[in-house]
Amino acid sequence: MKHGRSHDPPQSATIRTCHLKKDPARLMTDESPSIDQLLKNLDQAMISERHRLRRQLHELRKKPDEAKLAQWVARVQASCAQVTARRESVPAIRYDDNLPIAAKRDEIKEALLKHQVLIIAGETGSGKTTQLPKICLEIGRGQHGLIGHTQPRRIAARSVASRVAEEIGTPLGALVGYQVRFEDQSDSNTLIKLMTDGILLAETQHDRFLERYDTIIVDEAHERSLNIDFLLGYLKTLLPRRPDLKVIITSATIDLQRFSEHFNDAPVIEVSGRTFPVDVWYRPLTSEQDEEGNSVEDDLTVDQAILATLDELAAFERSERKSPGDVLVFLPGEREIRDAAEVLRKAQLRHTEILPLYARLSPAEQQRIFQSHPGRRVVLATNVAETSLTVPGIRYVIDTGTARISRYSYRAKVQRLPIEAVSQASANQRKGRCGRVEPGLCVRLYSEEDFNGRPEFTDPEILRTNLAAVILQMLHLRLGEITDFPFIEPPDGKAISDGFNLLQELSAVNRENQLTPLGRQLARLPVDPRMGRMLLEAAQQGSLQEVLIVASAMSVQDVRASRRRIRPTRNGRMPTRILPGWSICGAASKSSARR
Repeated sequence: MKHGRSHDPPQSATIRTCHLKKDPARLMTDESPSIDQLLKNLDQAMISERHRLRRQLHELRKKPDEAKLAQWVARVQASCAQVTARRESVPAIRYDDNLPIAAKRDEIKEALLKHQVLIIAGETGSGKTTQLPKICLEIGRGQHGLIGHTQPRRIAARSVASRVAEEIGTPLGALVGYQVRFEDQSDSNTLIKLMTDGILLAETQHDRFLERYDTIIVDEAHERSLNIDFLLGYLKTLLPRRPDLKVIITSATIDLQRFSEHFNDAPVIEVSGRTFPVDVWYRPLTSEQDEEGNSVEDDLTVDQAILATLDELAAFERSERKSPGDVLVFLPGEREIRDAAEVLRKAQLRHTEILPLYARLSPAEQQRIFQSHPGRRVVLATNVAETSLTVPGIRYVIDTGTARISRYSYRAKVQRLPIEAVSQASANQRKGRCGRVEPGLCVRLYSEEDFNGRPEFTDPEILRTNLAAVILQMLHLRLGEITDFPFIEPPDGKAISDGFNLLQELSAVNRENQLTPLGRQLARLPVDPRMGRMLLEAAQQGSLQEVLIVASAMSVQDVRASRRRIRPTRNGRMPTRILPGWSICGAASKSSARR
């Protein structure tokens, strides 16, 4: 952040009557320091307070005022006291030395102290997600600001926060908290904050320099979602202005050099993960044919293939004299999970518990996957279990080889979620969910030839989505031309043009692609620009309440699942935090009602 140059202060600006209490921060001596000395000592205050305090001190340089200077000193004292309290609240840090990351702990500490950006490459089960925040705490991070830790999915943010809080020995929501959409379990004393990457990006609207944070961990960066790519580009532009900020990028061992080069050859530390071998069986759904091309047996449905594979695994266990092991089944979506669960329950598998796992499950339902079962657990999961969430005790993985992948249709002008074959990298990530505590087995419901013919990596989301929302935020944050923004993988010109065209249709930008007043309002709403435009128009037409209901229903997959999260306040009104920006719409609605 840029500030005015320091000049020699006038003699009258020296403090003569105000003294700070002697505390561990040692902000001032008793010899009445000058303003220049005070500026240097601001490094002991909370980062979020420094810019405001520095600006106030520069004003006092121009117009000296002993009373205001005394008030300023009191504010600095309070900020330093907060830092001291945060430092003293850090508990003794304990680690699990059985995790692979334990062997790299000292190397990670040293690299964090020397470098502003660090890339951590860890395979499944390395412990990077839960141990990195603790390492940061141990070297003094989290005292002058939060340790922000982003996850691609809400379910992962909640579960990781719960795990880290448990390991540190603090109640969830205290020293370790989390924030996802509609839910904030953190307070002013929180040191480590788990959140979705979308939440962190939303904070840039009111905290451009992310001054609430002294450390940011971007987890699962290899997923290359639109939010992650935009966040990585934003952080690159921010780092020169925030030399005090530390950034850690974690990824599976995929395309590491690209991340390192993006951050000016940042150091990379690789952490081993799985320590047991995993065998792979291929069981394609297509029927086998004889020499004359006639089908020997009928094709199997996915549900039938899963049931047949479970029978085969049971026979394998009997032949090897093994106890039943837990199974993780990857399916593309919730509907497929419900269908498979119904088939498996009708089969009445003995001593088997069927558990669904997808992002919209309630926290209580999610916790069931962490509870032990005397028999076999069969966890039916979307790709949320691919990297974001570790299901304990998995011996077998059944991979259907498909997932719902978001793609923008340039012809229909809509975002779609077709079921597609996953890449080799995703398939290998799925395989890696077993073999953590004992040798594992991955059964792929497709052929080896099919696997070898698949693309090595999944296309980054920025190459297959509409860019209107990204362009809108970039214009609002004044980040310059989108073609100059440091994306890891820049979008093509057609995608950029299509995004601007949509914003022009919504009247968010003018013909020169400059942000309009309406566009500024849209940028403040955490919804799709088309949805936001609908809300703003409804406010003008006096129908906001009705359209809010429609928009809310359109923004979730199942309105019944969100009912528990939205409760009236004590006065019976719906909370305004449901939709940040409500006050903007509400004001417009009132003015239209008066007309």
